[in-house]
Amino acid sequence: MHDHAPAAGFRDGDSRRLLAVSLAITSVVMVVQVIGAILSGSLALLADAAHMFTDAAALVIALVAGIVAARPADDRRTFGYQRAEVLGALVNGVILIVLASVIAVEAIGRLIDPGDHEVAGPLMLVVAAVGLVANAIALWLLSSAQRRSINVRGAYLEVLGDLLGSALVIVAAVVIILTGWQAADAVASLAVAAMILPRAVVLLREVAGVLAESAPPGMAVAEIRAHLTSAAEVVDVHDVHVWQLTRGAPVFTAHVVVDATAMADGGGDLLARLQSCLADHFDVEHSTIQLEPVGHVEPDDARHA
Repeated sequence: MHDHAPAAGFRDGDSRRLLAVSLAITSVVMVVQVIGAILSGSLALLADAAHMFTDAAALVIALVAGIVAARPADDRRTFGYQRAEVLGALVNGVILIVLASVIAVEAIGRLIDPGDHEVAGPLMLVVAAVGLVANAIALWLLSSAQRRSINVRGAYLEVLGDLLGSALVIVAAVVIILTGWQAADAVASLAVAAMILPRAVVLLREVAGVLAESAPPGMAVAEIRAHLTSAAEVVDVHDVHVWQLTRGAPVFTAHVVVDATAMADGGGDLLARLQSCLADHFDVEHSTIQLEPVGHVEPDDARHA
Protein backbone atom coordinates (compact mmCIF):
# COMPACT_ATOMS: atom_id res chain seq x y z
CA MET A 1 0.00 0.00 0.00
CA HIS A 2 1.87 3.06 -1.22
CA ASP A 3 1.71 6.58 -2.44
CA HIS A 4 4.10 7.03 -5.36
CA ALA A 5 3.54 10.69 -6.02
CA PRO A 6 6.52 12.24 -7.77
CA ALA A 7 8.71 14.38 -5.58
CA ALA A 8 8.94 18.05 -6.38
CA GLY A 9 12.32 19.12 -7.51
CA PHE A 10 14.35 20.90 -10.11
CA ARG A 11 13.80 18.11 -12.61
CA ASP A 12 11.24 20.21 -14.48
CA GLY A 13 12.03 22.10 -17.69
CA ASP A 14 11.68 25.57 -16.14
CA SER A 15 14.41 24.95 -13.58
CA ARG A 16 16.72 23.47 -16.19
CA ARG A 17 16.20 26.56 -18.33
CA LEU A 18 17.15 28.72 -15.37
CA LEU A 19 20.32 26.70 -14.94
CA ALA A 20 21.12 27.12 -18.65
CA VAL A 21 20.69 30.90 -18.46
CA SER A 22 22.84 31.05 -15.32
CA LEU A 23 25.48 28.97 -17.10
CA ALA A 24 25.56 31.40 -20.03
CA ILE A 25 25.94 34.39 -17.69
CA THR A 26 28.64 32.68 -15.64
CA SER A 27 30.64 31.61 -18.69
CA VAL A 28 30.66 35.08 -20.25
CA VAL A 29 31.71 36.78 -17.00
CA MET A 30 34.40 34.14 -16.43
CA VAL A 31 36.03 35.02 -19.76
CA VAL A 32 35.81 38.73 -18.94
CA GLN A 33 37.45 38.14 -15.56
CA VAL A 34 40.29 36.06 -17.02
CA ILE A 35 41.06 38.81 -19.54
CA GLY A 36 40.78 41.43 -16.80
CA ALA A 37 43.09 39.44 -14.50
CA ILE A 38 45.73 39.15 -17.23
CA LEU A 39 45.57 42.83 -18.11
CA SER A 40 45.46 44.10 -14.51
CA GLY A 41 47.78 41.53 -12.91
CA SER A 42 45.21 40.85 -10.16
CA LEU A 43 45.38 37.47 -8.40
CA ALA A 44 42.03 38.21 -6.76
CA LEU A 45 40.39 38.59 -10.17
CA LEU A 46 42.05 35.40 -11.37
CA ALA A 47 40.83 33.61 -8.23
CA ASP A 48 37.32 34.90 -8.86
CA ALA A 49 37.60 33.77 -12.49
CA ALA A 50 38.72 30.31 -11.32
CA HIS A 51 35.74 30.22 -9.00
CA MET A 52 33.51 31.21 -11.92
CA PHE A 53 34.98 28.30 -13.85
CA THR A 54 33.94 25.90 -11.11
CA ASP A 55 30.53 27.58 -11.09
CA ALA A 56 30.22 26.89 -14.81
CA ALA A 57 31.28 23.28 -14.21
CA ALA A 58 28.77 23.01 -11.36
CA LEU A 59 25.97 24.31 -13.56
CA VAL A 60 26.89 21.87 -16.33
CA ILE A 61 26.85 19.04 -13.79
CA ALA A 62 23.51 20.27 -12.45
CA LEU A 63 22.00 20.37 -15.93
CA VAL A 64 23.26 16.91 -16.84
CA ALA A 65 22.20 15.49 -13.47
CA GLY A 66 18.78 17.09 -13.87
CA ILE A 67 18.24 15.51 -17.26
CA VAL A 68 19.39 12.12 -15.94
CA ALA A 69 17.27 12.45 -12.78
CA ALA A 70 14.18 13.12 -14.88
CA ARG A 71 14.41 9.68 -16.48
CA PRO A 72 11.57 7.39 -15.35
CA ALA A 73 12.06 4.49 -12.97
CA ASP A 74 12.53 1.03 -14.38
CA ASP A 75 12.70 -2.54 -13.06
CA ARG A 76 16.37 -2.14 -12.13
CA ARG A 77 16.34 1.41 -10.72
CA THR A 78 12.97 1.37 -9.04
CA PHE A 79 13.40 4.83 -7.51
CA GLY A 80 14.52 6.29 -10.83
CA TYR A 81 17.68 8.37 -11.23
CA GLN A 82 17.14 11.07 -8.61
CA ARG A 83 20.41 10.22 -6.85
CA ALA A 84 22.22 11.66 -9.91
CA GLU A 85 21.63 15.03 -8.26
CA VAL A 86 23.47 13.92 -5.15
CA LEU A 87 26.45 12.59 -7.10
CA GLY A 88 26.63 15.90 -8.98
CA ALA A 89 26.65 17.78 -5.70
CA LEU A 90 29.45 15.52 -4.43
CA VAL A 91 31.61 16.48 -7.43
CA ASN A 92 30.85 20.17 -6.80
CA GLY A 93 31.97 19.91 -3.18
CA VAL A 94 35.27 18.28 -4.08
CA ILE A 95 35.98 20.92 -6.76
CA LEU A 96 35.35 23.68 -4.22
CA ILE A 97 37.87 22.25 -1.75
CA VAL A 98 40.58 21.86 -4.42
CA LEU A 99 39.95 25.40 -5.65
CA ALA A 100 40.20 26.91 -2.17
CA SER A 101 43.53 25.16 -1.56
CA VAL A 102 45.10 26.38 -4.84
CA ILE A 103 43.99 29.97 -4.26
CA ALA A 104 45.27 29.99 -0.68
CA VAL A 105 48.73 28.66 -1.61
CA GLU A 106 49.19 31.25 -4.37
CA ALA A 107 47.96 34.13 -2.21
CA ILE A 108 50.25 33.21 0.69
CA GLY A 109 53.14 32.99 -1.78
CA ARG A 110 52.48 36.55 -2.95
CA LEU A 111 52.25 37.85 0.60
CA ILE A 112 55.57 36.24 1.52
CA ASP A 113 57.32 37.29 -1.69
CA PRO A 114 55.46 40.16 -3.40
CA GLY A 115 58.05 40.33 -6.18
CA ASP A 116 57.22 42.83 -8.92
CA HIS A 117 53.49 42.12 -9.11
CA GLU A 118 51.80 45.42 -9.96
CA VAL A 119 48.00 45.47 -9.91
CA ALA A 120 46.01 47.94 -12.03
CA GLY A 121 43.36 48.98 -9.52
CA PRO A 122 40.91 50.82 -11.84
CA LEU A 123 40.66 47.95 -14.34
CA MET A 124 40.37 45.49 -11.48
CA LEU A 125 37.48 47.53 -10.07
CA VAL A 126 35.54 47.67 -13.35
CA VAL A 127 35.84 43.94 -14.04
CA ALA A 128 34.89 43.04 -10.45
CA ALA A 129 31.81 45.27 -10.68
CA VAL A 130 30.70 43.46 -13.86
CA GLY A 131 31.13 40.15 -12.03
CA LEU A 132 29.09 41.39 -9.07
CA VAL A 133 26.12 42.36 -11.23
CA ALA A 134 26.22 39.12 -13.24
CA ASN A 135 26.42 36.96 -10.10
CA ALA A 136 23.49 38.82 -8.56
CA ILE A 137 21.36 38.03 -11.63
CA ALA A 138 22.37 34.34 -11.62
CA LEU A 139 21.72 34.10 -7.88
CA TRP A 140 18.23 35.51 -8.31
CA LEU A 141 17.48 33.03 -11.09
CA LEU A 142 18.51 30.05 -8.93
CA SER A 143 17.01 31.22 -5.62
CA SER A 144 13.71 29.35 -5.97
CA ALA A 145 14.94 26.06 -7.46
CA GLN A 146 17.72 25.65 -4.87
CA ARG A 147 15.14 25.08 -2.12
CA ARG A 148 14.02 21.85 -3.81
CA SER A 149 17.24 20.31 -5.16
CA ILE A 150 20.51 19.48 -3.46
CA ASN A 151 22.35 19.82 -6.76
CA VAL A 152 20.90 23.22 -7.63
CA ARG A 153 21.69 24.09 -4.01
CA GLY A 154 25.34 23.36 -4.76
CA ALA A 155 25.30 25.60 -7.82
CA TYR A 156 23.46 28.30 -5.85
CA LEU A 157 26.06 28.25 -3.08
CA GLU A 158 28.86 28.59 -5.58
CA VAL A 159 27.22 31.59 -7.27
CA LEU A 160 26.61 33.11 -3.83
CA GLY A 161 30.30 32.68 -3.06
CA ASP A 162 31.17 34.37 -6.34
CA LEU A 163 28.90 37.29 -5.49
CA LEU A 164 30.69 37.78 -2.19
CA GLY A 165 34.04 37.18 -3.90
CA SER A 166 33.34 39.93 -6.42
CA ALA A 167 32.44 42.26 -3.54
CA LEU A 168 35.78 41.47 -1.87
CA VAL A 169 37.66 42.13 -5.11
CA ILE A 170 35.89 45.48 -5.40
CA VAL A 171 36.98 46.40 -1.87
CA ALA A 172 40.58 45.34 -2.63
CA ALA A 173 40.56 47.37 -5.85
CA VAL A 174 39.34 50.47 -4.01
CA VAL A 175 42.07 50.02 -1.38
CA ILE A 176 44.74 49.72 -4.09
CA ILE A 177 43.43 52.82 -5.92
CA LEU A 178 43.23 54.93 -2.77
CA THR A 179 46.33 53.75 -0.87
CA GLY A 180 48.51 51.88 -3.36
CA TRP A 181 48.72 48.88 -0.99
CA GLN A 182 49.23 46.05 -3.48
CA ALA A 183 48.96 43.31 -0.84
CA ALA A 184 45.21 44.00 -0.71
CA ASP A 185 44.92 41.85 -3.84
CA ALA A 186 46.48 38.80 -2.15
CA VAL A 187 44.46 39.40 1.03
CA ALA A 188 41.24 39.43 -1.00
CA SER A 189 42.32 36.18 -2.65
CA LEU A 190 42.80 34.55 0.76
CA ALA A 191 39.37 35.81 1.81
CA VAL A 192 37.82 34.20 -1.28
CA ALA A 193 39.54 30.89 -0.42
CA ALA A 194 38.36 31.11 3.20
CA MET A 195 34.84 31.75 2.00
CA ILE A 196 34.79 28.76 -0.35
CA LEU A 197 35.87 26.11 2.17
CA PRO A 198 32.95 26.30 4.67
CA ARG A 199 30.41 26.13 1.84
CA ALA A 200 32.10 23.04 0.49
CA VAL A 201 32.03 21.39 3.91
CA VAL A 202 28.32 22.17 4.37
CA LEU A 203 27.48 20.77 0.94
CA LEU A 204 29.53 17.59 1.46
CA ARG A 205 27.94 17.08 4.89
CA GLU A 206 24.48 17.22 3.30
CA VAL A 207 25.57 14.81 0.56
CA ALA A 208 26.93 12.42 3.19
CA GLY A 209 23.62 12.57 5.07
CA VAL A 210 21.67 11.65 1.94
CA LEU A 211 24.01 8.81 0.95
CA ALA A 212 23.96 7.46 4.52
CA GLU A 213 20.13 7.49 4.29
CA SER A 214 19.84 9.60 7.44
CA ALA A 215 16.54 11.22 8.29
CA PRO A 216 16.23 14.61 6.55
CA PRO A 217 17.20 17.63 8.68
CA GLY A 218 14.34 18.77 10.90
CA MET A 219 12.40 15.52 10.52
CA ALA A 220 12.11 13.61 13.83
CA VAL A 221 11.04 9.96 13.75
CA ALA A 222 9.48 10.23 17.22
CA GLU A 223 7.28 13.13 16.09
CA ILE A 224 6.15 11.25 12.99
CA ARG A 225 5.31 8.18 15.05
CA ALA A 226 3.31 10.33 17.48
CA HIS A 227 1.26 11.79 14.61
CA LEU A 228 0.46 8.37 13.24
CA THR A 229 -0.44 6.84 16.61
CA SER A 230 -2.79 9.74 17.32
CA ALA A 231 -5.28 8.10 14.93
CA ALA A 232 -7.91 6.23 16.99
CA GLU A 233 -7.55 2.98 15.02
CA VAL A 234 -3.74 2.84 15.34
CA VAL A 235 -2.37 0.66 18.15
CA ASP A 236 1.35 0.77 17.40
CA VAL A 237 3.86 1.99 14.80
CA HIS A 238 7.18 0.23 14.26
CA ASP A 239 9.84 -0.46 11.62
CA VAL A 240 9.86 3.26 10.81
CA HIS A 241 12.40 4.39 8.19
CA VAL A 242 12.77 7.94 6.87
CA TRP A 243 15.37 9.04 4.35
CA GLN A 244 15.61 11.13 1.20
CA LEU A 245 16.55 10.33 -2.37
CA THR A 246 17.73 13.90 -2.82
CA ARG A 247 16.80 17.30 -1.41
CA GLY A 248 13.02 17.68 -1.40
CA ALA A 249 12.34 13.97 -2.01
CA PRO A 250 11.80 12.33 1.42
CA VAL A 251 10.73 8.69 1.60
CA PHE A 252 8.87 7.03 4.48
CA THR A 253 8.11 3.40 5.30
CA ALA A 254 6.51 1.89 8.40
CA HIS A 255 4.48 -1.01 9.80
CA VAL A 256 1.29 0.22 11.46
CA VAL A 257 -0.63 -2.06 13.83
CA VAL A 258 -4.36 -1.30 13.74
CA ASP A 259 -7.49 -2.56 15.48
CA ALA A 260 -10.21 -4.73 13.99
CA THR A 261 -12.44 -1.82 12.97
CA ALA A 262 -9.75 -0.41 10.68
CA MET A 263 -9.25 -3.76 8.98
CA ALA A 264 -12.96 -4.33 8.39
CA ASP A 265 -12.97 -2.36 5.13
CA GLY A 266 -9.45 -3.39 4.14
CA GLY A 267 -7.90 -0.36 5.80
CA GLY A 268 -8.29 1.87 2.75
CA ASP A 269 -9.79 4.84 4.59
CA LEU A 270 -7.20 4.75 7.38
CA LEU A 271 -4.34 4.39 4.92
CA ALA A 272 -5.50 7.47 3.01
CA ARG A 273 -5.70 9.48 6.23
CA LEU A 274 -2.24 8.40 7.39
CA GLN A 275 -0.66 9.28 4.07
CA SER A 276 -2.42 12.64 4.05
CA CYS A 277 -1.02 13.25 7.53
CA LEU A 278 2.50 12.54 6.29
CA ALA A 279 2.08 14.77 3.25
CA ASP A 280 0.47 17.68 5.12
CA HIS A 281 2.61 17.75 8.26
CA PHE A 282 5.97 16.44 7.04
CA ASP A 283 5.96 17.04 3.25
CA VAL A 284 6.40 13.30 2.65
CA GLU A 285 4.84 12.58 -0.73
CA HIS A 286 6.27 9.07 -1.13
CA SER A 287 5.14 6.78 1.67
CA THR A 288 4.79 3.03 2.02
CA ILE A 289 2.71 1.82 4.96
CA GLN A 290 2.05 -1.80 5.85
CA LEU A 291 -1.12 -2.21 7.91
CA GLU A 292 -1.06 -5.12 10.38
CA PRO A 293 -3.84 -6.50 12.62
CA VAL A 294 -3.29 -6.72 16.37
CA GLY A 295 -1.45 -9.93 17.19
CA HIS A 296 0.37 -10.12 13.88
CA VAL A 297 3.86 -11.60 14.30
CA GLU A 298 6.56 -11.09 11.68
CA PRO A 299 8.53 -14.19 10.61
CA ASP A 300 11.80 -12.99 12.14
CA ASP A 301 10.15 -10.83 14.78
CA ALA A 302 12.47 -8.07 13.66
CA ARG A 303 11.72 -4.57 14.78
CA HIS A 304 13.57 -1.32 14.13
CA ALA A 305 12.98 2.32 14.95
